[in-house]
Amino acid sequence: MPSHSAKSAARDPFFSSILAVLWILLAFFVLYPLLRLFLRAFTTDSGTFSLQPLLKVLGNPDNVHAFGNSLLLAAVVGVGGTLLGFVYALVAGRCGLSPRWTRVIDTINLLPLISPPFTISIAILFSFGSRGLITYDLLGISRYSAYGFTSTAAAEIITYFPVSYLTLRPILAAIDPSMENAAFSMGASRWRVFRSMTLPLAMPGLLNAFLLLFAASLADFATPLILAGNQFPVLPTEAYLQITGQFDLQGGALLAVLLLLPAAVVYFVQRHWLAGRSYVTVGGKATQRSDVEIVAPAVRRLLITLCTCLTAMILYFYLLLLYASLVMAFGANSTFTLANYHTIFTDGREVIVDTLIIAAIATPLGGLYGMLVGYLVARRKFVGRHVLEVTTMLNYALPGTIIGIAYLLAFNDPPVELTGTAFILIACYIFRYSPTGIRATVALLHQIDPSLEEASESLGASSSRTFRRITLPLVMPAFFTGLGVMFIRSMTAISATIFLISISWNLITVRILENMTELALGPAAAFSVLVVVVVYVVLMLVARALASLRTQQGGRIENILGG
Repeated sequence: MPSHSAKSAARDPFFSSILAVLWILLAFFVLYPLLRLFLRAFTTDSGTFSLQPLLKVLGNPDNVHAFGNSLLLAAVVGVGGTLLGFVYALVAGRCGLSPRWTRVIDTINLLPLISPPFTISIAILFSFGSRGLITYDLLGISRYSAYGFTSTAAAEIITYFPVSYLTLRPILAAIDPSMENAAFSMGASRWRVFRSMTLPLAMPGLLNAFLLLFAASLADFATPLILAGNQFPVLPTEAYLQITGQFDLQGGALLAVLLLLPAAVVYFVQRHWLAGRSYVTVGGKATQRSDVEIVAPAVRRLLITLCTCLTAMILYFYLLLLYASLVMAFGANSTFTLANYHTIFTDGREVIVDTLIIAAIATPLGGLYGMLVGYLVARRKFVGRHVLEVTTMLNYALPGTIIGIAYLLAFNDPPVELTGTAFILIACYIFRYSPTGIRATVALLHQIDPSLEEASESLGASSSRTFRRITLPLVMPAFFTGLGVMFIRSMTAISATIFLISISWNLITVRILENMTELALGPAAAFSVLVVVVVYVVLMLVARALASLRTQQGGRIENILGG
């Protein structure tokens, strides 16, 4: 909730002008594309609104089969990834791991988040394909198929479970141990305390994690395109093939609308489940560590072993990618070479430059946009504040396939013909991935006393000067958080932007996918390694900047108050 002392933006020329610009941008890049998507989906050739096109799509058994497959895959990935993330969060927060080992596990398990979403798919093919390192070289199995539902679900679970882990870890850490101490002192067993207290209190995080993973799986078409193929068709791949293969924009739009239905159902079920329930455990008193470990020693060893094995497997996948990028032909010629890197830095140089240029422009603009919106939502009063906040979250909440098709329909024809330009890719990144910066800014401003800004304005400073000299330095940590997420997504996203690339502007992730379909495995692995290295370097720089800001924050506030 915004602060009770939030000031009106409507009576402030500086912020009213910013608010007007934001509404114009949101109307143009969020609401208008979605409107065009629905109009194209439900408009006949004669220009009249009708449900007949939707009934025609639903009457196709192949589409119904793909829809059912999408729901099954999303449900399995949602449940499996959420449980796996919960186990990791339990190990990190309740099993007494040393900080050093926790950092090692975090570093390795974040690899799937900072690499292209189909990187695990490539590693699975390298391991379990017809010439895979495990199936062919180690086990001698030459006719094993790595394609189908099982491999697709496994790849998506490994790719997305870190999202669940990052969601659940702070929730488990925030549960007051004194409640567990009280239960233990009354003779409750570990299992009863876990079942009746820990698990229910973690339920909001579990449902949020499931929703995030369910939506991510619904939107993912690259992993099914590589691993599922014709054996397990899903809606995102079918929508992509409808548009790129059959040039059927209406058919693609209708399949995108079908994708929206299960995501909306899961969202409203989650809201209904959590409505009216209280999960507050953190009060104003200091808490102490639980006197009795919630996890039994035997279970603790089992969970740590499970997490260690999975972490080792993820590390193996990425080392295998590195190895595949350094040999002549994986599975056929193991001679070490730098030819694959020579290929990507010569033939692929243009796509690398395009990706870096787009990321370099979208990252600061997305960070600034997120910070401004977060400030307005948290600190300013104006008509439609809640509507603005919801609107900024739409592109983030919807599957990327929907956003990509909506942008293609909205900006592919005059008078607003932007498809094929760098501008449309940048806009897609900003309005899809900046909500992370928005939420970080809102959360940070809720921890900062508004009296700092009120004192500045009471002394005669204008709102723009107060924002520049007081608020901006204080919200810089949230700004850098938004920068990190924006850069990661600018380097790794594909579900939305694959519909918006052109000959003039292409992306590394799209080139990797093309290499996989052409069986150019070495360059695909080399591109993947390059993305991971670049993102890691940038994130290290962002982390250092954040650490520097946090060490200076106390002195900065003192200078503000003293000045």
